[in-house]
Amino acid sequence: MRTIIIFLIAGIVLNACQQNPRITKIAFGSCAQQNQSQPVLSLAADYKPDVFLFLGDNIYGDTDNMDTLDYKYKKWQSLSEFRKLKSVTRILATWDDHDYGQNDAGKYYPYKEASKEIFMKYFHIPADHEMRKRPGIYYSDYLKVKNKTVQFIFLDVRTFRNNLLPYAAYKDRVKLPRENYFYTLDYFPHTSSDSTLLGEEQWKWLEQELQKPADIRFICSGTQFGIEYNGYEAWANFPHEQKRMLNLIQKTRAEGVIFLTGDVHYGEISRLKEPGLYPIYDITASGITSTWDFATPNKNRIEGPVMDNHFGLVTIEWNKDPVIKMEIIDVYNNPRAEYIIRLSELQFTEKK
Repeated sequence: MRTIIIFLIAGIVLNACQQNPRITKIAFGSCAQQNQSQPVLSLAADYKPDVFLFLGDNIYGDTDNMDTLDYKYKKWQSLSEFRKLKSVTRILATWDDHDYGQNDAGKYYPYKEASKEIFMKYFHIPADHEMRKRPGIYYSDYLKVKNKTVQFIFLDVRTFRNNLLPYAAYKDRVKLPRENYFYTLDYFPHTSSDSTLLGEEQWKWLEQELQKPADIRFICSGTQFGIEYNGYEAWANFPHEQKRMLNLIQKTRAEGVIFLTGDVHYGEISRLKEPGLYPIYDITASGITSTWDFATPNKNRIEGPVMDNHFGLVTIEWNKDPVIKMEIIDVYNNPRAEYIIRLSELQFTEKK
């Protein structure tokens, strides 16, 4: 009888452990007007994530006056919703164009160094941080969960990026993926391989980062990675750079890669399929306060679009084969998009 009781207790404990695995929550979002209240951040704080990632357009600076840019950051971070979020979790960030300083700006923005100083000030970058030793704001960070490692790779898609090509000037040069678009296209994809989005030094750094040990890797980009060309800002405007990224993941055999992106003022989950590579997911959370009238065509979209204000949430259950749940949660606390995979689905089938 005693033996039976012991086995029953052991079974209950084991079952409890299986039902309540260690859970990691990663919340993220982008596109926040500093002049507006931000209930999305307050809602995200209620979820008590292990980290919150700001993915760009964290404010709408759009200025050549650095005092103005500084003031807008200060106003944003004085909001009660931001302070609530900061009180319950760790905050990490990258930028996009509007907090960089100018709409759609790239490497020729004349105040990028001064803008970087303001970014580092408000995101409390330590004096000895790697970011301070080189141009741009790209960097990596980690989250340890017992014997598991989550790597965050923050890309800088502004400081080194070539100018975009205006669609009207190039539209007759190459056939586009679709015959017709129901809206006006802004930009044409680069056809020259000497144009760059990240720049050579950032590419070299990224290759080294992808070779570091990690169980799951989140590559954070202000610009969407996984969508098809749509005439707006995206990695698709630099198709050779998008392809270079996929090739680099293959070359380094980096497993567990997921992209987190912003910019477009709606939420969606995209999936890219590339020969010889596991599926690459891109979760776009864009609309802490901003919204858009429509979602562009995207043949890679598998969930969404979500047109209401929202934040993104990735929940990891650290089982033997970890479960990764991707969600977009709207401002009314409704899960509007959900997709679940296992970590084994983000691994190479053939090991070298």
